[in-house]
Amino acid sequence: MPDMELFLSLAEIAGVFVGFGALIALRSSGPGETFDVLWIEMVVWVAIAVVVIAIAPVAVGGFGITGHALWLACSVIALLVFFGGDEVIVRTSRERRAFLSAAPMRRRWKGELAVSILTVIPATLAFALVILGVLPEQEAALYFLAAALMLLLAALLLLQAVFRVGYAAWGVPRTGEDVGPPVVTGGTDDAGA
Repeated sequence: MPDMELFLSLAEIAGVFVGFGALIALRSSGPGETFDVLWIEMVVWVAIAVVVIAIAPVAVGGFGITGHALWLACSVIALLVFFGGDEVIVRTSRERRAFLSAAPMRRRWKGELAVSILTVIPATLAFALVILGVLPEQEAALYFLAAALMLLLAALLLLQAVFRVGYAAWGVPRTGEDVGPPVVTGGTDDAGA
């Protein structure tokens, strides 16, 4: 089995992202903005998916499966885990549904599109090339590339989560789109008394 240590290293790195995502979620005080909760949720989910994707060749290869059959099985598992898990999140996450149904999301959608173009689309194409058996000599490299791109996706999501939570903790407005009307607190309304 070629370079299985690399896959285990990817799994370890993704596991760290799970921990950081969970830590950010726990350290955030009070109820988070829907978008913040969604991003932490996505960091943890994508990192868990990367762990599964990275460990799949080691687990499947442990049964003596090699060559195209190994990379085919792992690519199918990877696509099912990533896209199936995303579908589960869409159907069960209140935050994800709110994100998808919100109207003024143009800037956020542009960011999500850019991240998809950089990571999800090429990774999906790499898994598809493996499944189709187009480049049999490069299947291990294509699979590793796809797993690394998924790890990059987790890193980009984690980076955004850290900045968003950090900005909130420092009292810095995030963007004009996220800043609502000022909240007035304290005092009483004596006009009606």
